[in-house]
Amino acid sequence: MLGKLEGKVAIVTGAGQGIGEGIARVFADAGAKVIVATRSSGNGQETVDTIRAGGGEATLVQCDVGSRSAIRDLVEATLDTYGTVDIAIHNAAVYPIHYIEELTDEVLDRTLDVNMKAGVWLTQYCLPEFRRKQWGRVIFTSSVTGPTVAMPGTAHYAMSKGGMNGFIRTAALEFAREGITVNGVEPGYILTQAMSALGDAEELKAMAACIPRGELGVPEDIANTMLFLAAEEAGYITGQTIVVDGGSTLPESQVVMDGFYAERG
Repeated sequence: MLGKLEGKVAIVTGAGQGIGEGIARVFADAGAKVIVATRSSGNGQETVDTIRAGGGEATLVQCDVGSRSAIRDLVEATLDTYGTVDIAIHNAAVYPIHYIEELTDEVLDRTLDVNMKAGVWLTQYCLPEFRRKQWGRVIFTSSVTGPTVAMPGTAHYAMSKGGMNGFIRTAALEFAREGITVNGVEPGYILTQAMSALGDAEELKAMAACIPRGELGVPEDIANTMLFLAAEEAGYITGQTIVVDGGSTLPESQVVMDGFYAERG
């Protein structure tokens, strides 16, 4: 069956809520042993408890991924707990809204450390075990914001995701003959706690109306795409990102689309 992960060990950063929680649950349901890596032990433990209640295997590792030493300790804890690692998923991210004239070095550094550099560190520390096994999956939660579209107040976030996509392609080339694939998923509007930064319930409803699919995505939409990329059957896919956005980046003009929808009721 496509997406079976029995015997695999997966690290998921930012797994305490939102997309990361969805990834952790979906991977555990597929048979993986999941390291739930999160800054908040409360949220992380809730994810672990949910997985275990469903018959899955998960372990909490509390860490702030914005430092190299924390990522090193995370991978060491994974090896101590399960003896190996097969899948590294960097999903953790910060999303502070700041216009360019407001950006400080502190905001820039924190955003790039958590969103982009942590993924580099995670790859580096998992690499020896991947090479030993001649098998590994590195998967990133990227975004349509930066690589494909832009939004005021998110220049630093867009930088982090655009840089992430560049790393994905280069790492894929470097590891291609070692059984290690490197890929990413670019979410569009996914209904999570972080969406509250973009508006209230009515504003989110208006956003959903602009999406060709007609609704916001859910974390499982991202998790299931990652499950495919992690599977044995996806071993010939590397250096790619998959957009999962309900078609939101397709229309050339929202005005034209509004007219099109109006004609069809």
